[in-house]
Amino acid sequence: MSDYSADPAHLIPANARLRRSRRLWRVLFVLAAIAVVVALGARFAIPQNGPGERIARVSINGVIATDPARLRILDELGDNDAVKAVIVAINSPGGTTAGGEELYEALTMLRAKKPVVAVISELGASAAYMTAIASDRIFARRLSIVGSIGVLYQHVNAGKLLDTIGIDFDKVATGPLKAEPDLDEPMVGEVRASMQRLVDDSYQWFVDVVAERRGITRPETLGLSDGRILTGRQGLESKLIDAIGGEAEAIAWLASDREVKADLPVVDYFPLPDNSWFSPGRWLGEAARSGLGLPAEGPIALDGLVSLWQDR
Repeated sequence: MSDYSADPAHLIPANARLRRSRRLWRVLFVLAAIAVVVALGARFAIPQNGPGERIARVSINGVIATDPARLRILDELGDNDAVKAVIVAINSPGGTTAGGEELYEALTMLRAKKPVVAVISELGASAAYMTAIASDRIFARRLSIVGSIGVLYQHVNAGKLLDTIGIDFDKVATGPLKAEPDLDEPMVGEVRASMQRLVDDSYQWFVDVVAERRGITRPETLGLSDGRILTGRQGLESKLIDAIGGEAEAIAWLASDREVKADLPVVDYFPLPDNSWFSPGRWLGEAARSGLGLPAEGPIALDGLVSLWQDR
């Protein structure tokens, strides 16, 4: 009996199918690579750099943190002669103190080159308000929430819970304040005092820039800096904002006070739009968050020093 599987005549069709299969996968791989390049190019290219004058819109939404891409765009806007003014559209409860400071400094440098106006929609509190005061003028709705000037550091003492489930923490450190406060201990003594000094240092800077930018005395600013929130109408009375209104009113002010043409198109510069059906960046981001046990969407909890209203 002949060995069917060893017969070369029967191996040829199998080899041909294997070669065809390899060619097919190579073609699919090349097409996928092209799609990735095109998608990433569409995602990161800046189509706003076309001809014609315009007003740029930079949106600050959700929890604020440092962002190199946003920083780069703000820097480029300052040197873009086609951009005649910048609208900072804010809807944020705040975020990290470093993120708020980064935005404040970047917008301050941008303001030196062209008009910058902030428009607060529902919410512009804490680090988001820190962002707003870097502009030439602040608009908010009558019932927007503004203010919440302050800084906080949160600590959870899970000692009783850990004792209940039989977990004990121990550590070797180079100093008594290294990696403090511990998760299984209350924040007391020198640990609490060191954290209070940390918070106070950031708070004093926040108060100083509010007083300087809003043109009110430091005692007046301190009276508004106990963490309270205000409506837009209360903020106007307290000099925390300049006027009631939205983007239309902001454009009208740019036209009347800064001689910016009112009929210029308003173009989004940040965040960059991502409306494509194929978005590797988004897919990779969701996969990374999933791998870390984080939700696919929504803000990530912040650790450390924050200027944030209602983070829970």
